[in-house]
Amino acid sequence: MNDVSLVQPAAGPALKASGAFFVETVTWVQHWTPSLFSFRTTRDPALRFSSGQFVMVGLQKEDGKPLVRAYSIASPSWHEELEFYSIKVPDGPLTSRLQNIKVGDQVLIGRKPTGTLVLDGLKPGKRLYMLGTGTGLAPWLSLARDPEVYDRFETVVVTHTVREVQDLNYAELFEKDLKEDEILSELIGDKLKYYPTVTREEFRTKGRITDLIESGQLFRDLGLPPFDPAEDRVMLCGGPSVLVDLKQQLLDRGYVEGSLAQPGDFVLEKAFVET
Repeated sequence: MNDVSLVQPAAGPALKASGAFFVETVTWVQHWTPSLFSFRTTRDPALRFSSGQFVMVGLQKEDGKPLVRAYSIASPSWHEELEFYSIKVPDGPLTSRLQNIKVGDQVLIGRKPTGTLVLDGLKPGKRLYMLGTGTGLAPWLSLARDPEVYDRFETVVVTHTVREVQDLNYAELFEKDLKEDEILSELIGDKLKYYPTVTREEFRTKGRITDLIESGQLFRDLGLPPFDPAEDRVMLCGGPSVLVDLKQQLLDRGYVEGSLAQPGDFVLEKAFVET
């Protein structure tokens, strides 16, 4: 299942912007699998964000109140549209409805982007690893298309761990499109390395990212040295359990967690719950 929605008229009464939310129009919807989809919306010129941040996104309930959750912005900060990457939770209060949006529909976009997955939370380094599972790939979709990332780091590694091969959405972006992009390809050169892994099916790289780090296979496959807090910076985004394990692996190797107030060796995003 891999279909893009066609232009259709907006459904329901028009939403109204508020002090907390912009009202934006859906411009593109891509259903990757029965459980994963992406969508883009218009972007109010007043919305400013750093690549890697998230905003509240959602719909209006029948009582007029907003029904929202945190979504990483998958488009880079310079892009004229906003892109988001979402799972579909059958009984989820929001995604059970959001997965049915069509081009022309309206959604609520929070006015205050925030989040810890920003370059300014990290000390200078030689290599940047962005480790993501599932829809935790979203902030890397933004950062991997941000020229500043390639100004700051010699090597940029994006990992994406999923259960099944069909869930490796955006593989073509990393393996082909960015290398052919008129503007970005020159900046990226051979700096970007994409490392997809699958846990429940046979694949060229099979296994949990934590196991591939522990065994050293990740580094052997990439031709890079093991994690070194003197040179390697790491960003983490994904399910709560894998974040706990990844964070511990880094702490065991002498890494210090960073923030905007106190930049460090790694940062992680704790804001997400699937609804």
